[in-house]
Amino acid sequence: MRTWLITGCSTGIGRAIAEHVLAIGDAAAVTARNPADVADIVAAHPDRALALALDVADPAQATAAVAAAEAHFGAIDILVNNAGYGYVSSIEEGDEAAIKAMFEVNLFGALRMMKAVLPGMRARGAGAILTISSLAGRISNPATGYYSSSKFALEAISEALSREVEGFGIRVCSIAPGMFRTDFSGRSLKSGDGGIADYQATHERMSLVKSVDGRQQGDPLRLAELVVAVAEMEKPPRQLIAGPDALAAITGRMAEVAAAIDANRALSSGTNFAD
Repeated sequence: MRTWLITGCSTGIGRAIAEHVLAIGDAAAVTARNPADVADIVAAHPDRALALALDVADPAQATAAVAAAEAHFGAIDILVNNAGYGYVSSIEEGDEAAIKAMFEVNLFGALRMMKAVLPGMRARGAGAILTISSLAGRISNPATGYYSSSKFALEAISEALSREVEGFGIRVCSIAPGMFRTDFSGRSLKSGDGGIADYQATHERMSLVKSVDGRQQGDPLRLAELVVAVAEMEKPPRQLIAGPDALAAITGRMAEVAAAIDANRALSSGTNFAD
């Protein structure tokens, strides 16, 4: 039986992962800012589930949650960094305080959790750190630039960590989902004011992001199954795409990058000293 610690379990992907890992017989520290939001999950598996209060933006709570899970279960085998939310705005109209608040959760919150579980995993020479990134962590578009930047940074942290700790027996993978049927495009999505008329096209894209709420094709349960499959890999990929929409979009973006490299190869390679 493996022990998981999963952040952001009150709704959506985090809830689906928590319910699934408990359903297959594993143990889990199920976290949310308000533990009452996950009480039903724990009640269904009282012998293998522990509800913990956790706002990943609070450093003390992050440390305390890991300590409580380790004290209760003995060890954390798998960390799933899932807590996060979106913010849409044009770059010029973005609110700095709102952007910083999102980074505290999406980037620094995940980083706190990684750093908190690593000592125990290093001591045991085993463990897995799985981070739920996003399609937006591979491609940045109008309206999602700030959200994408938080996920791009998270992808970089995860990749560097995977290379740093692979010799310790710790497996690290960032998973980039496309659009899944969660609250992400609904109440979990924050947005800027959008008061500059010149950005009408970007404002329309902001509305488009919100309009798909409840109609996304991605099934959170199937994503949870994918997460478990990655956790069971002896050598998981450093980065994994989840969902046919994300797969198509990222493949297309990689083709664009490759074409731009080829088209500008002479310009790019002509920067060394002549001698």
